[in-house]
Amino acid sequence: MSNLIPFTQPLPPRLPTIEGNVDYREFQRQLQRIDFLLRASNVETQFITLSVARWLAQKSTPDSVINPKQQVRFQAHSRCALRCNILRTLLQLGYRKLAVRLADSPLLQRFCGLSRMDKITVPSKSTLHRYETWLPEDQMRPLIQQLLREGRDQAPALRLDEPLDLEAAFLDCTCVKAHIHFPVDWVLLRDATRTLMQATNLIREQGLKHRMAEPAQFVKRMNQLCIKMTHAARRPDSKKQRKKVLREMKRLTQVVRAHAQRYRSLLDQQWEQTDWTRPQAEQVLRRLDNVLTQLPAALHQAHERIIGERRVQNPDKILSLYEPDVQVVVRHKAGADVEFGHDLLLAESVQGLILDWELFADRVPADPSLIKPCVQRIEKGLKQKLQGLGTDRGFDSAANRQWLGQKKIFNGMCPRSPENLGARMTELRFAAVQKRRSQTEGRIGIFKNNFLGRPLRAQGFAHRALAVAWGVLTHDLWVMARLPEAESASQELPRAA
Repeated sequence: MSNLIPFTQPLPPRLPTIEGNVDYREFQRQLQRIDFLLRASNVETQFITLSVARWLAQKSTPDSVINPKQQVRFQAHSRCALRCNILRTLLQLGYRKLAVRLADSPLLQRFCGLSRMDKITVPSKSTLHRYETWLPEDQMRPLIQQLLREGRDQAPALRLDEPLDLEAAFLDCTCVKAHIHFPVDWVLLRDATRTLMQATNLIREQGLKHRMAEPAQFVKRMNQLCIKMTHAARRPDSKKQRKKVLREMKRLTQVVRAHAQRYRSLLDQQWEQTDWTRPQAEQVLRRLDNVLTQLPAALHQAHERIIGERRVQNPDKILSLYEPDVQVVVRHKAGADVEFGHDLLLAESVQGLILDWELFADRVPADPSLIKPCVQRIEKGLKQKLQGLGTDRGFDSAANRQWLGQKKIFNGMCPRSPENLGARMTELRFAAVQKRRSQTEGRIGIFKNNFLGRPLRAQGFAHRALAVAWGVLTHDLWVMARLPEAESASQELPRAA
């Protein structure tokens, strides 16, 4: 049962007529279609319902009384959160830039439900940042599955020329790059110095001081050593010079570390003497702690690889001081032998809709082990049985062939054996599946370039997984908005929660 309180959006002013810009008119039509799909599929209503349920659970106590006006206001915020997130993903804008675009674009204001006859209040960049985490990632998946089911079962209501074809899935894996620089061991020491001295300088500006040189001097010295390290690589005795420079870097890092630890203790004990609140002070403390706890391992890693000339295994490597959960993804592709981020599994339909996805926090299992859980998620979420599956040779295995046969799902997996592939390519259905499967690489490129960004700038695995979910929802709305539209005489749906 829904806990929503019905409310109607204020009548927005009429949009100005724009002439001479075909791209704008196409974008306007696209937003209008997405707006209609959100309402006609009840995805918007379900999003608000889930949001209100979480809000009520957080607010509810034995003595609490829910104010209806507060709930209506929260419902309006939930609707705005959904649409702002879709818009930000579609346009690939940061929070600040989207806030500016919302302020000066009547079209975007209308889409997000911000248009008014009198004053217009647009979300700030901080509010847009909060909107991104309005719902957790696990609650986004049912919304996407609902959108797909409605497109399959209620095509006329969604003004689709024909129902969505969700009977076949095409799978592939890719790497979602994290927003980190290439992990060079001695550059980690530079990152540590820069972060520790920036935090130390913030504390000094609050009037808490120990005797030390200006923090900027330590950063300048470390940058000079980085330049020396770069130049040393071009010298005939590069190994000897690099070891010499690294020893200087280690000594400087130890001095920086000692100063940062003293300032950390000073802030922890005397934060009341600053202009900061305790949460603000704790934010600086966390920044210091994050680097200080990892610094010994970073020093050891640089020593082992440069001075000791010994390998450090991938699981033991520090790739970034700020993104500890980033993985080394071995791709063995031209120009990208290894990448740094997370493996992503995508399953698309014949029409290019993303049916299922999974972002892996840790090392991804072998490709063959991904098929069974993926198919099960698709069938459970879409409430239908898959009829066919297409993959590249990496997913092929005897166990998968047997399991697909038992499930009576057409096996469109590319065989690992060239002889078997040649034999199967004589089958018309298999050849057609493989021809369509080859297009999945293009779908992955569209999704990563236009709906995630390269690299994905979200910080922390949980935020990256949520960004992928928003990307999938926006991508599927975008694809459905581009499908042939059926002629319909039905009236516009009312703008109500």
